[in-house]
Amino acid sequence: MGTRLLSEQFVRNRFPRLNYIRIHTASKHKATIYAWDENLQLPEKDAQNLQLYANGYLYPYACYQVKAYHQIVDDKVPLIQEVPEAIIKAAKRRDLNQFGILEAMNRLFPNGRMSFAKYDAAEGLIYFDFHAIRLVSERDKERMYHCLNELIPLGSYCEITCH
Repeated sequence: MGTRLLSEQFVRNRFPRLNYIRIHTASKHKATIYAWDENLQLPEKDAQNLQLYANGYLYPYACYQVKAYHQIVDDKVPLIQEVPEAIIKAAKRRDLNQFGILEAMNRLFPNGRMSFAKYDAAEGLIYFDFHAIRLVSERDKERMYHCLNELIPLGSYCEITCH
């Protein structure tokens, strides 16, 4: 499905000499790959090869750019938060689809049911509804949002409405 975790795994497997890899949704339909080798450098040849690989083999509905890893700070990329193991496993599944996303989220948040509301392809925005048994705290809503961001494709964003 083109999740961040699966894409990073593909890049690590294809470019084992790149020790630092981070992929981030930069804007709608765009993702940036940040990378460094063991010398904390991104040689031009590696950047070119990574760009070719991303455009040919990663999630096809995102436009990729490649930058040196240190530019994460300049681009204000948020730090990676801890991700529950169940979300990591789901995000790394090659056959992850909308049903797998909902299954993972509903297992992790059993106090309600999540469903798809709609998809705005032009904006790269996926809308979810969460029908809660009890009031959803802001902290739980942030956790849901964080987990969904690990499960949706690169170049996409999500919104959650709790009912």
